[in-house]
Amino acid sequence: MPERLDAEYVGEDGARHRPVMLHRAIVGSLERFIGILIEESAGALPTWLAPVQLAVLNITDAQAEYAQKVTKTLQNQGLRVDLDLRNEKITYKIREHSMQKLPFLLVVGDKEMAAGAVAVRARGGKDLGAMPLEAFCALIARDIADKSLV
Repeated sequence: MPERLDAEYVGEDGARHRPVMLHRAIVGSLERFIGILIEESAGALPTWLAPVQLAVLNITDAQAEYAQKVTKTLQNQGLRVDLDLRNEKITYKIREHSMQKLPFLLVVGDKEMAAGAVAVRARGGKDLGAMPLEAFCALIARDIADKSLV
């Protein structure tokens, strides 16, 4: 082991050498940043950053085809969408997806299917009501373009 002489070391050859240290933490610092971001936001990431931006939930099997159509339309616009067609009560589905802190939940029932609309629920239990699918697409596009961290 070399002896320490100020900022230089005496090597095995008896000469003084300047120590060189290589450090690389490409992934480590990114992981720390993401950890801090998740901790600060309590897992409720903004729409543009959320891994899943919204979920489409059907009330009964009768709306399954319409829910798939809505999902496909949103995915074609580049949104990250989950489709939940499970045979569960709608309150159970809403609660389960709310606990995942998704920015938006879209509920489709018979009324929404007939009108070509979706019932929108924002994170935090805010009911935005029924709106045409195009209006929701404009709403989420503005939300994503905002790029806020709230």
